[in-house]
Amino acid sequence: MTAKGNRMNAPALRAALLDWYDAHARSLPWRAPPGAGKRTDPYFVWLSEVMLQQTTVPHATPYFLAFTRRWPTVSDLAAEEDAEVMAAWAGLGYYARARNLLACARAVAGRRGGVFPDTEEGLLRLPGVGAYTAAAVAAIAFDREANVVDGNVERVMARLFAVEPPLPDSKPELKRLAGSLATADRPGDWAQALMDLGATVCRPKAPLCDRCPISGACAAYARGDQETFPRKTKKAERPRRHGVAWLLTDGDRVALVRRPPKGLLGGMLGLPTSDWRAAPWTDAEALAAAPTVAAWRDAGEIEHVFTHFALTLRVFRAEGAMAAEWTPRAGLEALPSVFLKAAKAGLTRLV
Repeated sequence: MTAKGNRMNAPALRAALLDWYDAHARSLPWRAPPGAGKRTDPYFVWLSEVMLQQTTVPHATPYFLAFTRRWPTVSDLAAEEDAEVMAAWAGLGYYARARNLLACARAVAGRRGGVFPDTEEGLLRLPGVGAYTAAAVAAIAFDREANVVDGNVERVMARLFAVEPPLPDSKPELKRLAGSLATADRPGDWAQALMDLGATVCRPKAPLCDRCPISGACAAYARGDQETFPRKTKKAERPRRHGVAWLLTDGDRVALVRRPPKGLLGGMLGLPTSDWRAAPWTDAEALAAAPTVAAWRDAGEIEHVFTHFALTLRVFRAEGAMAAEWTPRAGLEALPSVFLKAAKAGLTRLV
C-alpha cells in the first residue's frame, strides 16, 4: 500500500479486517457466519445479491425470507408462473431484475439440474448475471478468489487510498485498488468483511473511524477529510414526465391491467395508465384517453421518483365496468409502489 498516510501493509490490513469481521459480522439470513465451517447456499447468495441491487438490507430481508419460504430451491423458483413471481417482487422495484431472476433460475434448473456454476466465468454465462453478481456468488458461495466491489467497497477504497477523481469516473481505479487486496485466503469472508465495514463503520455520512480496524491504513483519515470521499460528480437534475392513471372500481373491486412484458414495470399488474410524457395532460386529453366510458372524476395527483426520471401522475376515479383483472382493495398492497400510491390516493380523496 503506497497511499500517503497508510501505516499498515496489505497483509496486516487484511488480518485486522478479517479479525474484526470474525467478531462483528452482521447476522443476515442468506449468510453463513464466519467460523461456521460451512458455505452459504449459492441460491441464497444469488437471490440476495439480486434483491440488494438498488435497495437496502432492511428492505430486502423480508422479501428474501418470503421467497425462500415459498421457493426454497432455485428449481422451485424456476417452476413458478411469471405472474406469481412478479407479484411477490412488487415493492422491490427495478422489475427487469425479476424477469432476469426467472430467466436465470430456469437456466440453472433446466441446463444445469439446479446446480449453480462455481466459477465467475460459468456464472457470467447465466442470463442476467453481471460481473459483480458473478464475483459475489463465486467468492461467498464457493470461496473462489474474486474481486467483489459494490458501493460499500468503493467507498472504503476511495477513503483508504484518498482517490481524488470523482465517481463514476473513478470506478475502474477503485476496482483495481480493491483487487490489489483480494487474495485466495478466505475470499468469501474478505468480500463480506469489506461490505460490512462499509455498511456499519465506513458509512457515507458520519463514518465511525474510531471503531474502524483499518483506520491506521486510511489516507483520508490521516488527512482528516474522510467524509468528503468518494468524490462525486454532481448529478444532472432528473427529467420530469407526466401521466394519467384511471382508478375504476366496482364496489370493493379495482380494475387492473397487466403491463407489456418489455419496458418499465414490464409484466406487472397496475392501474390503466396513459403514456408518460414531458407535457402535462389536460382534463380533455385524460378523459378522451380513458380505458372505458364512465363518469370520471379528478382525484388529484401523486409524485413518484424512478431512477432516471420523476413522474407526476394524475388520478381519475369512476365506478364502472371493463375487461380487466379485478382485484379486491385488500389485494392492492401487492402492486408496484407507484400504482399502490395512486390507488390509495384515488380511494381516499376526490377533487
